[in-house]
Amino acid sequence: MENLLNLAGKNAFVTGASSGLGAHFAKILARAGANVVIAARRRESLDAVAADIAAAVGACRAIALDISSADSIAAAASEIEAADILVNNAGIARDAPFLDHLESDWDDVLATNVKGMFLATQVAARGMKRRGSGSIVNIASITGLRQAGGIVSYAVSKAAVIQLTKVAALELARFGIRVNALAPGYIGTDLNAGFFETDAGQAMIKRIPQRRLGSLADLDAPLLLLASDAASYMTGSVIEVDGGHLLSSL
Repeated sequence: MENLLNLAGKNAFVTGASSGLGAHFAKILARAGANVVIAARRRESLDAVAADIAAAVGACRAIALDISSADSIAAAASEIEAADILVNNAGIARDAPFLDHLESDWDDVLATNVKGMFLATQVAARGMKRRGSGSIVNIASITGLRQAGGIVSYAVSKAAVIQLTKVAALELARFGIRVNALAPGYIGTDLNAGFFETDAGQAMIKRIPQRRLGSLADLDAPLLLLASDAASYMTGSVIEVDGGHLLSSL
């Protein structure tokens, strides 16, 4: 298994990698031996992540990319097509009650979370098809599998990510390309630490069967599994990493 998880010689491209999950994923792939290119809108933050990975693991290159823009993706096409592993992590959320949700917010979320993923996958798959192999890992969410209030555009986008994963997996399997998804539950990060210290946050944690938040490290093994040859017979799969949250009773 250890050899199967070795990504030495593989090229990996990670979107939305200027912070949070994307930055962590890039570091894990680099530690496994992959040559990593990271992309995001925030170039300054992106460069800091690349420097951190380079200092800790090895070379990491950064490119500016607006995943919601077809022109921006086209400008980065050569980098994306070179990827043996594509991690579609870029995503945004806009919180508001259903009746107050703005059309502009809906458009922004769907453009980033769904259209951008579709376009990046299409570009990467062309290169993978020529080489006869590749792994695409889409970052979904348990909110794409179960309902939650106040995040209508985000939840709809993540449901679309899951269906995009399955449709792409079906069509691309004949070319040796695997397409799978990770669906994290609530993962503790610096950005949400304050909320989970509140009464509302603590109540949410109590609804998770394992009675704890996930950590970034809880996503490492599932990510490496899907990215590597260890999952050579997996495509169209959605791996839920949520402490059993989806099992909790209504």
